[in-house]
Amino acid sequence: MTDLTSLTIAEAREGLASKSFTAAELTDAHLAAIEAARVLNAYVLETPDRAREMARAADAKIAKGEGGPLAGIPLGIKDLFATRDIRTTACSKILGNFIPPYESTVTSQLWRDGAVLLGKLNNDEFAMGSSNETSCFGPVTNPWRREGSNTTLVPGGSSGGSASAVAALLCMGATATDTGGSIRQPAAFTATVGIKPTYGRCSRWGIVAFASSLDQAGPIARTTRDAAILMRSMAGHDPKDTTSVDIAVPDYEAAIGKSVKGMKIGIPKEYRLDGMPAEIEKLWSEGAQWLKAAGAELVEVSLPHTKYALPAYYIVAPAEASSNLARYDGVRYGLREPAKNIIEMYEDTRADGFGDEVRRRVLIGTYVLSAGYYDAYYLRAQKVRTLIKKDFEDCFAKGVNAILTPATPSAAFGIGEKGGADPVEMYLNDIFTVTVNMAGLPGIAVPAGKDTQGLPLGLQLIGRPFDEETLFSLGEVIERAAGRFTAPRWW
Repeated sequence: MTDLTSLTIAEAREGLASKSFTAAELTDAHLAAIEAARVLNAYVLETPDRAREMARAADAKIAKGEGGPLAGIPLGIKDLFATRDIRTTACSKILGNFIPPYESTVTSQLWRDGAVLLGKLNNDEFAMGSSNETSCFGPVTNPWRREGSNTTLVPGGSSGGSASAVAALLCMGATATDTGGSIRQPAAFTATVGIKPTYGRCSRWGIVAFASSLDQAGPIARTTRDAAILMRSMAGHDPKDTTSVDIAVPDYEAAIGKSVKGMKIGIPKEYRLDGMPAEIEKLWSEGAQWLKAAGAELVEVSLPHTKYALPAYYIVAPAEASSNLARYDGVRYGLREPAKNIIEMYEDTRADGFGDEVRRRVLIGTYVLSAGYYDAYYLRAQKVRTLIKKDFEDCFAKGVNAILTPATPSAAFGIGEKGGADPVEMYLNDIFTVTVNMAGLPGIAVPAGKDTQGLPLGLQLIGRPFDEETLFSLGEVIERAAGRFTAPRWW
């Protein structure tokens, strides 16, 4: 029998339906893989008992012909999603051993469709980071290594645990969140597929908030088809989330293999950055030619306000974080430091509970929202955001179906290599991804090649609002042309 952990979700679904193996066997294979790969630090909490119980329930339903679309499929859940009666910490010391009495909407929909919970996945603290080095549980290790080197590499962030676990075959797919690239950048660093849906497509209810107008949940999977399967279960209107959009969820999987003939693909000149590595430029050109060979038309487009996206993002996101994180005060749940009075308790709890990067962003956010600076910074950043959104609208109004860009400015880097002395160096990793969040658009990262050191590189496709189907069709063209990449096992 093929190693069960190497199957895609689509293949596992067929195997379960044909009784080639059971959900219990599939789950046990993944639990064994997790145990053997603890050096990657992808999981912060393993839930083997819950997994086996859910797998048995899935087998019973499959036997009766009542299995849902994800029946028996073992998944990992980013530790930002509230899971009822299972510890959820956002990988921050300040949440302590918080056990939610409720389930996030996205995960409840996965369980409704029969998926199996393997455990909670590591992420940057409160999703603030581009490398998964800010987690209170320690950094995640990328299963990929440079050829001929033992240097441990970052998997990207903030959904580094999700990307690492999927790439190392420790789950068949994972939930993730994207505020400025936190699904697409780790996907590109690990040769996995990650899609950030349109803002409002997936409910944010029950997900620990970072920046409420930018956060969006999405899947990380091994193939575009698997991402489409997961996305169908994750998406949908939720009356508990006022930003959730009430429109029908299409069958995303039906978009896989659809012809892209006649589609217009925009190539934005502003994404050709000074000093961009030649291999990223080459990959971008190759991706464009693959789409052209499949019948798409390439057109040069302009997104003139792109250069302002990163500074505007690093005003808007910390401002919203400063507001959202005010609830962590030691009063109702999580960490509480003993003190003489309530003010000291707030100060000591936050000083001890928040890590350096979270404190940095809260301070930036509080500063830009303070009297005398609100208009100069926050209001101006919101105006820039409107202009960025209009740039995309103008492109789509000219008949462009999607925009092709690099996903990251480089391949994965070593743990501890970036951002130590200069945090801005780390923030620059988000240069190709933040525009998508600022405009609320869908974006997908697909593995497209490798750099000279054998590390994976990804390409990004940006789509029209609520047109994720086109991204899946185009992404699958790139995936087919590039082939699939699997991290060589060393752990």
